[in-house]
Amino acid sequence: MEESGQRVAVFGAGYVGLVTGACFAELGHRVVLRDVVEAKIERLRRGEVPIYEPGLDDLLARNRERLAFTTEVDEAIEGADFVYVAVGTPPTYSGDADLSAVWTVVDELPEVDHRIVVCMKSTVPVGTGEKVRHRLDARGLAHVGYASNPEFTAEGTAVRDFMEPDRIVIGAFEQADGDAVAALHAGIDAPVVRADVASAEMIKLAANAALMARISFINEIANVCEATGADVVKVAEGIGHDRRIGKSFLRAGIGFGGSCFPKDSLALKQLAASSGYHFQVLNAVIEVNELQKRRVIGKLKRLLGSLRGKRVALLGLAFKPNTDDTREAPAFVLAGRLLAEGADVVAWDPVARADGLHGVVQVASVDEALAGADAAVLVTEWPQLAEVDWASLAERMRSAVLVDGRNMLDPGAMRAAGFTYDAIGRAAS
Repeated sequence: MEESGQRVAVFGAGYVGLVTGACFAELGHRVVLRDVVEAKIERLRRGEVPIYEPGLDDLLARNRERLAFTTEVDEAIEGADFVYVAVGTPPTYSGDADLSAVWTVVDELPEVDHRIVVCMKSTVPVGTGEKVRHRLDARGLAHVGYASNPEFTAEGTAVRDFMEPDRIVIGAFEQADGDAVAALHAGIDAPVVRADVASAEMIKLAANAALMARISFINEIANVCEATGADVVKVAEGIGHDRRIGKSFLRAGIGFGGSCFPKDSLALKQLAASSGYHFQVLNAVIEVNELQKRRVIGKLKRLLGSLRGKRVALLGLAFKPNTDDTREAPAFVLAGRLLAEGADVVAWDPVARADGLHGVVQVASVDEALAGADAAVLVTEWPQLAEVDWASLAERMRSAVLVDGRNMLDPGAMRAAGFTYDAIGRAAS
């Protein structure tokens, strides 16, 4: 693609920031990524990618000439037409979003003599844009524009989600700023949804809430299926063909995790409560998701009796396949509950690490994880797990018990391989 002449500064070189910067470079823009972690910036300068995201390493390598990395604000801002804010907004103890990193970026913006547009890519509460606008005005930066351009990228498919999105959402106070952000995405074939800033902020939170509701709904259906003898996989297939419903996010399992869904559900719940509204559906979604993980422990107790002294293998640590992200991962909740029950916990994952899981032994292979185990729990549906010799592994276990937390494996094949097999919303052995 031809050079567009636009200069983009991206603050935050995490999952969202790195993908945003690399994809804008792929579109022909010149991008400077700024992060406060010097070691991360040094790795990026050496051509190393500090996170696991399929396709991102190739994208960064292909656009090296358009990309620069720095820890300095002035270096990032120099000549920039756009400043993208892609910093973390983790939940506080109260459930509110922690915007300290966002305010640091806003307060560190230097005086500029040309118009730039600050674009919020981080997920923030509704009303944040108004507060940022006021803060910029108070600093004498009324000539600095502001737009909300929320991200809808999922870890594991983030590059594709950016380059081939369902929609591009842009909320701006000034029409010209929204036009400029839209032009920045030239080359991407997708509908552009123009909105006011508050609505753009709400679109992000509402979209995630809708997806979370679908996950908790199908998990509730799964639990009823277990009680009645129905098969949730067939139920999901049947209702998914209804064009009014669709097939997406109708896969029963042990609940959602990751950096977005749990955080955003709490943020929206807190936002509603602060506005004087009790968000009953969202409260139920969160509760169902928490209880779903605990059902796995109940299944293990039913199959093994007391878990004290039992060796349980967790297959998968990342909250989903094709990422090394373990934030709010179900595996960490399961590990904590198993350790509290007195079990010995061993874990395997091809890319994610068990850092912070004290008492859990991480091993390098599925074979090593299951050797001598009393039970295994399939936590993350890594494609490698479809290729292992399960019959051979069953012979190496002390008792061949497997709880498939993602309904990934074929029940008949697993039982034929010698396993006592249990899943989510399906008839148990």
